[in-house]
Amino acid sequence: MNRIEATFQRLKAKGKKALIPYLMAGDPSLQDTETLVLELERAGADIIELGVPFSDPIADGPVIQKAAERALRGGTSLRRILDTIARLRTRTQIPLVLMAYYNTIHAMGERAFCSRAVTAGVDGLIVPDMPVEEATPLSSAASAEGGPLLIFLLAPTSTSARRAQVARRSQGFVYYVSLTGITGAKLADLEDVRRNVAKIRRLTDVPIAVGFGIATPQEAAKVAAIADGVIVGSAVVRHITEHQQDPRMPERTGQFVHSLRSATNSSG
Repeated sequence: MNRIEATFQRLKAKGKKALIPYLMAGDPSLQDTETLVLELERAGADIIELGVPFSDPIADGPVIQKAAERALRGGTSLRRILDTIARLRTRTQIPLVLMAYYNTIHAMGERAFCSRAVTAGVDGLIVPDMPVEEATPLSSAASAEGGPLLIFLLAPTSTSARRAQVARRSQGFVYYVSLTGITGAKLADLEDVRRNVAKIRRLTDVPIAVGFGIATPQEAAKVAAIADGVIVGSAVVRHITEHQQDPRMPERTGQFVHSLRSATNSSG
């Protein structure tokens, strides 16, 4: 069983929800990313999403865009991120999900990427600019190499047909985007989130994690009461940005993630 699936199964048995913080790999450095992954695991993260920096993102707001720019200036690449994950696997077994734009994968080659990702220890993959209808080359490569799991996104504007298709093909969890906008925007109407999560639940037994717009422990608790997992991106990256010059930045970021963990624990 994949580490993502095992984590959701374990949490469900305990009546808990998954906390999934996002880090931009390579911001401020890949060495810092290693330290942060371990710190966030200690703080209570269940799964960690690692962004692959890209020059022309379509889903990322200004906070994550600037983090990607810093990472690229520092020489971060997909290959170096996979090397970092391989090193992390000697120290942790926390599920790791890459969020990467398709260009970076295509440049390496789908089969080569999947092979290297599995060897490194990547558990899941989110490709925000890859529609489910165009995913066959990558899904075929992932199937041939034994992973990673392909996680697809749904939005408030997704049609019934799209919801059914993503519910059928998404592995590990379905990523529900809570708003029609970019990362870092204000959390959408929770009733709308509740209705759409319920619609997805009727189509699949795969867990549903909600991301975009969740910035505070209070918001995390409200979303955890609706979904199986809570994804927090821009708020974590902003915290790292604001404390980059502080030698205790990883610890301070861990404290913030711990506050999110405490909130999600109290949600149910």
